[in-house]
Amino acid sequence: MTRVLILGGSWFLGREIAEQSVAQGWEVTTFRRGRSGTDVEGVTTVRGDRTEPDDLARLARSGPWDVVLDTSSFVPRETLRLARALEPVADRYVLVSTVSVYEGWPIEPLSESSSVLECPSDAGPDYGYDGDPGPSTYGFGKAGCERAVTEIFGPARTTILRPGVILGPHEYVGRLEWWLRRMQRGGRVLAPGSPDRPIQPVDVRDVAAFALTCDLTGVYNLTAARRERMGDMLGACRDVTSSSAVLEWVTDEQWLAEQGIRQWTELPLWRTYPGAWNVDADGARRAGFACRPIRETVADTWAWLTTGGAAVAHERAGELGISPAREAVILGLWDAAQLDHCGSE
Repeated sequence: MTRVLILGGSWFLGREIAEQSVAQGWEVTTFRRGRSGTDVEGVTTVRGDRTEPDDLARLARSGPWDVVLDTSSFVPRETLRLARALEPVADRYVLVSTVSVYEGWPIEPLSESSSVLECPSDAGPDYGYDGDPGPSTYGFGKAGCERAVTEIFGPARTTILRPGVILGPHEYVGRLEWWLRRMQRGGRVLAPGSPDRPIQPVDVRDVAAFALTCDLTGVYNLTAARRERMGDMLGACRDVTSSSAVLEWVTDEQWLAEQGIRQWTELPLWRTYPGAWNVDADGARRAGFACRPIRETVADTWAWLTTGGAAVAHERAGELGISPAREAVILGLWDAAQLDHCGSE
């Protein structure tokens, strides 16, 4: 029987990995503080804090494991201590990182061979800086966590997964939920950019499945093939909510940016930078990674929300969404701009 240790295991991706592991009949241990979320039925939970040496030592005594699946590493020096504690009792370490580790994110097209941000393996939580667009302390931290695991386990026992945006049931940030609730409200909806813009979000269930089934080492980007469109996602949101909302596509993105709309948050998942939705994941697809259609992700997320589902409270959720009043103002300005344009022809 496969023995797996999940670092995290109660939120979103960690929870999904735990549920799929149990469903496969694996022996599953989770390590978490227990301050939020709930334990998945069928797992053995070790309560502890990754910043406490005694907790790490106690965790290691619960081993050995065939694989460690880490969905909750953000601070390199904490990950370094954790990897040192687990290296003698784990065969392999799978770290869930992010495309934000790339120097060129989100400005340029990216692949696994693109340059990664420099961050030492013992860096603290404030290492790096935030650019707009450009690097972030989040990206620097994840890059340092990658280095920490690789230093301790070595390349032959380390798998690095770099997903882009993950959506689906139990999403705690609420990007897709915001669009679903907005469509449910109806009326004219400010839709940013072109409906034909390719997008690459992945479903949490597909990321979890790949994390569990991929027995290869190395680095893998996890993004959808560029077949889905922004119009597909927003159209699906309108359809599953049985809404009569009218999508008003503001195709002049420079104009929209000039109105001070915050990209990525005020209109979730909208970003004008050319690399935001241009991350190559052919390596993962060759290794078996498959993404379900965005309409399925949208439908299942709405089904979860309308049958009692609720995201775990998270501070980032408060950043999302344009207010109804501001949306109405922007749409009014856009209407006026179109009239001016027509009048000048």
